[in-house]
Amino acid sequence: MSLPKLIVIDDEIDMAGFVSDVATQAGFDVAQFHNAGIFKEKYNKSADVIILDLIMPGVDGIEIIRYLAEIKSNALLILISGFDSGVLHSAQTLATEHGLNFAGSLNKPFRASELGELLNGLSITQKNKHSNIHIKPPPADELRSAIANNQLVVYYQPKVALNNSPEESTMTAVEALVRWQHPEHGLISPDLFVPTAEKNGLIDDLTWTVLEQALAQCMHWRDQGLIMQLAINMSAQTLKELSLPEKMGQIIQKYDLEPSQLVLEITETALMQELVKSLDILTRLRMKGFCLSIDDFGTGYSSLVQLHRAPFSEIKIDRSFVSEMETDSEAAAIVETIIMLGHKLNMKTVAEGVETLSCQKALTALGCDRAQGYLFSRPLPADKVSPWFTTQAEQT
Repeated sequence: MSLPKLIVIDDEIDMAGFVSDVATQAGFDVAQFHNAGIFKEKYNKSADVIILDLIMPGVDGIEIIRYLAEIKSNALLILISGFDSGVLHSAQTLATEHGLNFAGSLNKPFRASELGELLNGLSITQKNKHSNIHIKPPPADELRSAIANNQLVVYYQPKVALNNSPEESTMTAVEALVRWQHPEHGLISPDLFVPTAEKNGLIDDLTWTVLEQALAQCMHWRDQGLIMQLAINMSAQTLKELSLPEKMGQIIQKYDLEPSQLVLEITETALMQELVKSLDILTRLRMKGFCLSIDDFGTGYSSLVQLHRAPFSEIKIDRSFVSEMETDSEAAAIVETIIMLGHKLNMKTVAEGVETLSCQKALTALGCDRAQGYLFSRPLPADKVSPWFTTQAEQT
């Protein structure tokens, strides 16, 4: 089997050689380009990984990012630069917005161990890329049938308390995450079918199906002696229904649960679509005792405005900041500021995407209330949740 292909684009010959040596040791077949213009002329879309310097004479790294987007490159992209870290962040955002497979960035100078760790962490599939079978977004009729035939299942990702307050340490909490148990393709991620639901007027049916299933499970856990707080994502379309507070009140009563056991996670984008109507609905939901969480905080366009307007009880710190806070001082400063802001506004703070013990320790030191991520647990089927919390209790 041939080695994965890696291309280094850097006008500094010594730096390109250093990067190439590290990549070779990491198991890559490496090629170098010291002139970005020549790379554009000769590139045949064969690379698995491209390491790109931003600051180069003639054609610079930003122009190469634009070029890679134009040719629909599927290579993993690593950005390097000795310039201001803010420029590196902007380039990262640009690459992501272009739909490129951004895999990481490094500020020059960096150590061989830092680059080696990044390269060794890449997931590169050694298959013929043209022969891979990708599941396409489903037709609306198929999704409609899936909802009607109970093919949607709910998985639950635990939330873990990070501080020692009695309220946090004794509360069990999960986020409900929908999956589609497809008869042919197996378990399908919501990324593939939620957009179809939103475009074809099925998102309400999907939301209420998930909510019914999750609340029934919460009632079952309660009967087992496990009182669970459940978080569920709410779409922008569902937030347009003025009758939503009454419907939520009825469904929570149906399962004999407390409104405070339900956390409705709402993105800033959803809130902004029909602001006046959303504020009406959210305020009435809070008055009925439901908890409201502003999801993916910091990624929208007017985060502070939304915090001031809407009656949120929780802030979820977006994984894009959490995952970088250990290596990126700006990301760490953003996380710290969000936690401080949340507490000043009497809100709980939840970090998502926690994957390392050192990240957990850093969040704990900053006073974050809860966290979720692969460090603690992947999303679990319903029958695995209670044993997971039992094991956690035994270990503490």
